[in-house]
Amino acid sequence: MASSSLSLSWSSSLCSSHTFNVVGNETLKVSQRRSTLEVVAQKKAKKLRKVILKEDVLDLGKQGQLLDVKAGFFRNFLLPTGKAQLMTPLLLKEMKMENERIEAEKQRVKEEAVQLATVFETVGAFKVKRKGGKGKQIFGSVTAQDLVDIIKAQLQRDIDKRLVSLPEIRETGEYIAELKLHPDVTARVRLNVFAN
Repeated sequence: MASSSLSLSWSSSLCSSHTFNVVGNETLKVSQRRSTLEVVAQKKAKKLRKVILKEDVLDLGKQGQLLDVKAGFFRNFLLPTGKAQLMTPLLLKEMKMENERIEAEKQRVKEEAVQLATVFETVGAFKVKRKGGKGKQIFGSVTAQDLVDIIKAQLQRDIDKRLVSLPEIRETGEYIAELKLHPDVTARVRLNVFAN
């Protein structure tokens, strides 16, 4: 028996037997059950939450918008700051009702602006008096604030002067000013500038 020097080598292969080599001509064969190891690539599950924004969030969305955001972003930022809320069927129903109310309000404001535009266009020309200079020149100019004051005096309507688009008026004559009453509605008003 070769007892003093015994060397073993382990070889692994797809077959289910392993072979031990022993110095000398003795070979031991150990058979084991065939075991297969199956590796399945698992993708990390995307953890998204459906949320409704309570206020505008930079680089994310506007108030009332329904979004899918990562769970950690919602849990660590949006929820503690009160900028978003988890979407529930009840909340979705409330959001739809709120959107309908907002749309009805926008429509009412637009109709009111259209009526106001027709009033301005049917009035005729607003008369503006200025101190006259040589020829058709006037001293100073007619500004948007002057037009707003005239409209308030004649029609008892308050209008913001930022809504008035007026050409540069430094001479007597007839001019046209535009009043942007609504993003979709613009009224054209005639101005008659004369020197006294």
